[in-house]
Amino acid sequence: MHELAASQEFYHGLFGWEFYSGPQHLGPYVRAMVDGREVAGLGEIAAGRSLDSAWLPYMACDDADATAGLIRERGGTVAVGPLDADDVGRLAIAADTSGANFGVWQTMPQPEGLNPPEEGAPGAPVWYELVTRDSSTAAHFYPAVFGYEPAAEGGQAAAEGGTDYVTLHLEGRPVAGVQGVGRALPRERGPHWKTYFSVADTDATARRVSELGGRVVHPPRDSPHGRVATAADPEGAQFSVIATAA
Repeated sequence: MHELAASQEFYHGLFGWEFYSGPQHLGPYVRAMVDGREVAGLGEIAAGRSLDSAWLPYMACDDADATAGLIRERGGTVAVGPLDADDVGRLAIAADTSGANFGVWQTMPQPEGLNPPEEGAPGAPVWYELVTRDSSTAAHFYPAVFGYEPAAEGGQAAAEGGTDYVTLHLEGRPVAGVQGVGRALPRERGPHWKTYFSVADTDATARRVSELGGRVVHPPRDSPHGRVATAADPEGAQFSVIATAA
């Protein structure tokens, strides 16, 4: 984010997030919480850097350095790190073979660590989806690096339906999706990861986005897994929201 304080105000108004500082590994940074449980982080982009604001998923690993090596071996790139994030973890920022950015996170033992949010809690992330030209390359890259089990299916597509969809599983549990959209891939964005946040009411959330100075990119609509919408915060960082079907 270019204006961290303004972004905090937006997401507090939208999701009710509360914030606390740190770690300061890449500059000013805050962690977002819902009901005392950590759900996301916001970092401020250094002045003078021409980077776009965007949501970046971090994928857990046991060894960030070894994972960085696997990323390079499989044709990806590592742009930042691995480096320590104070005393709470070790991270890297990388890109897959198509250029889609993602993070790598190795958690350090925390005697007073925060608990993760309850599954489906409003304001918490509930799904991650890679939008790319063709799912086949990513469906090989991410399993090779992180040990995911790919399954070609459309069942976990939270938003855009389609036949070119692969769900990534970990220990039998779906954790992310890869959607190939071919020529429909936005030229201005290229391959990218989407983050979905749980909400109680998608339509009300979409209206609140506009009231807070953001914009609705794709208006609310029904999907097999709930009512979804895509929005952008005042800095243009896009995210999706979903009210899960009962």
